[in-house]
Amino acid sequence: MYSIVDIETTGLSPHREKITEIAIYVHDGEKIVDEFSTLINPEIEIPYRITQLTGINNKMVKESPKFYEVAKHIVEMTEGTALVGHNVNFDYNFIRKEFREFGYDYRRKKICTARLSRKLLPGRRSYSLGKLCRELAIENPHRHRAFGDALATMKLFEILLKVEKNLEELTIKGLNSNLSSSLIKKLPKEPGVYYFLDNEGKIIYIGKSINIYDRVMSHLTNNASRRAIEMRNQIADIDFTLTGNELIALLLESNEIKKHSPIFNKALRRNSFQYGLFQYFDDKGYHRLKIDKNDREELPLTSFTSLLSAKSHLFTLTEAFSLCQKLCGLFDTKGACFHFNIRQCNGACIGEESPVEYNARVAQAIEPYTFDIQSFFAIDEGRTNGEKSVIHVRNGKYIGFGYFNPDLNENIAIEQLEECIYPYPDNRDIQQILRSYLKRNHVQKLIPY
Repeated sequence: MYSIVDIETTGLSPHREKITEIAIYVHDGEKIVDEFSTLINPEIEIPYRITQLTGINNKMVKESPKFYEVAKHIVEMTEGTALVGHNVNFDYNFIRKEFREFGYDYRRKKICTARLSRKLLPGRRSYSLGKLCRELAIENPHRHRAFGDALATMKLFEILLKVEKNLEELTIKGLNSNLSSSLIKKLPKEPGVYYFLDNEGKIIYIGKSINIYDRVMSHLTNNASRRAIEMRNQIADIDFTLTGNELIALLLESNEIKKHSPIFNKALRRNSFQYGLFQYFDDKGYHRLKIDKNDREELPLTSFTSLLSAKSHLFTLTEAFSLCQKLCGLFDTKGACFHFNIRQCNGACIGEESPVEYNARVAQAIEPYTFDIQSFFAIDEGRTNGEKSVIHVRNGKYIGFGYFNPDLNENIAIEQLEECIYPYPDNRDIQQILRSYLKRNHVQKLIPY
């Protein structure tokens, strides 16, 4: 099931602006089964330039419902569906922000018709909704109104569904005879890890995606390189493991690749992160940073694919936080570093700045690469409705992940979470994944202990 959505707003930023109109068409893949459209009172002034574009003015929305008054209906209407939109992240971010204002964490899977059009309708002059509609003879007499653009997006989506189905059938004809269209149709459009196997049942490639079906189809239609074609022609079977969310897919993929060493993942290993940013304290108490190879037992703060990119990043940190080039291993000298001579270093290299003052800036510089909390459970979406996933980190070390079904009437006990964790090994790649993801994305709940 799909919920085709479009909104109009008072501006472009979800942090400062508000929704003025929303339209939703629930589609079962063949036809509309439900629809909803309404103006929204944004509770702020609509700029004149927005009124010129959409035709929606302050008088029109004055008596309209506020977002919280229609929120329950939106939740119920879109439950169990994927949110479809043209450049869907724009609509999704606004809708999520409106829900967050009264404490509700609204989450849905997303499908972007702009992105899907680039994949299934290559070679177009433009992938804007208006120009695609003109090229595909989709009528939209109500452009820049939510109900008009949502209906046009729905018609575009119906075309894309038909193209994807035909592409799937054409793709199968040129592949390994053991691959059937029924096998591919059974692939889920959900987050997880997928496995390509050859005629002997040997795993030849492991990947992850937030949409397994779409990612597998991109492999099966990939003619970009000889290696991609060679792998595609060897695929005789496809297996998968659902994870419920992207973070566990990333963690599981990393572990599975190390465990099975698939032949077509070797290129990824050769191009993996070879250098890391390490930290230590010298005998004078200064917190020092250093670029080194990732072949030591210590885990780096972050990793890089080349020595050049690693040094370039560290140079950026020294300039941004007025760190000492000498103490960061970038300037080899017995005296003051180069930055001290041009007054960009405060003299830690020659003892003129105390370790306390200098170390405070180092801590700021490396804050994005360290866990804010050293021991925690990260709770997020599970593989089914009602199920939750949990990741365990203790004293900065990754312990593993698992799944549980919470009792809504009780608080989650630490003992309950520990019991459902399946242990997995910790390593540099896992640390990189966890730190990077948790800095960029929110999980449903973080439980420190």
